[in-house]
Amino acid sequence: QVQLVESGGGLVQAGDSLRLSCTASGFTWGPYCIGWFRQAPGKEREGVSCINGEGNTYYADSVKGRFTISRDIAENTVYLQMDNLKPEDTAVYYCATGDGGAWLGYVEADNWGQGTQVTVSS
Repeated sequence: QVQLVESGGGLVQAGDSLRLSCTASGFTWGPYCIGWFRQAPGKEREGVSCINGEGNTYYADSVKGRFTISRDIAENTVYLQMDNLKPEDTAVYYCATGDGGAWLGYVEADNWGQGTQVTVSS
């Protein structure tokens, strides 16, 4: 059973940076993705970024050029470096695993973390 533990959220000002971490237990690197979704109050959940076992990455258009996903395979940990944060990035960020199509909304992700709050003030 895959368990995901996130950390690194917080309250920052616009233009600041944050790094989220997600450590996965019971997870085997392969063709599946591990990465991040976010959900803001009153909005639909959005696939933000993911990375698979081959190192292929996906980014939502809204974060391209500002967010960078990386991984430490030995530690089974994925990082989301978020730079130049904007108020519209405010959301609960969830780590998840699943088929890459989940980040495009085609299928549901398989496993979810508990979420970490990111708040960006203007």
